[in-house]
Amino acid sequence: MKSYLITDANYYADSNAAFFERLNDVLIQHTPDFALYRDKENSDYLEYAREFIDLCAQHVKTKAMLHSDVGLAVSLGAYGVHLTSLQFVEIKSAKEQGLFTVVSCHNEEDVLKAQELGADAVTYSPIFSTPNKGEPKGLAELQRMVDKISIPIIALGGIITSEQVKAVERTGCYGFASIRYFVEN
Repeated sequence: MKSYLITDANYYADSNAAFFERLNDVLIQHTPDFALYRDKENSDYLEYAREFIDLCAQHVKTKAMLHSDVGLAVSLGAYGVHLTSLQFVEIKSAKEQGLFTVVSCHNEEDVLKAQELGADAVTYSPIFSTPNKGEPKGLAELQRMVDKISIPIIALGGIITSEQVKAVERTGCYGFASIRYFVEN
């Protein structure tokens, strides 16, 4: 099962150097398959994104993803882009430009739409309880989606323990994504 680290400035540090030092430690400790640079409020997003991609390149296994900006992902040489649930129209462009394309989905309709439009994978969330993300879907719903849908599904939301990762893996899910799992373990 693939592992997908999602960054969050709240769990790293305020300074550029501290952010990348902590991120490097996490990449060494967990060696995730994918890592997403997501920081919606950073005024230095471009510089951080550039350094993020360079750092991921030093960790051969980890493929760098950028959040929601297809053009920036292409120009900086990211492996892929993670689109929001409001960016379905950008799937085609991302794919045409050679980006591995993941789309955030929260219901079956969105998953089917992402699949139809050619996304490489979707995150499906929230699986477990997580702050401010609504009612959790749970493992039974995740299993139903994995059995019904052909596009790879990455479970997301409230996955913070090894036991939860193992439970997600038992569904046959393509992978799991988390912020807190990678920072707190």
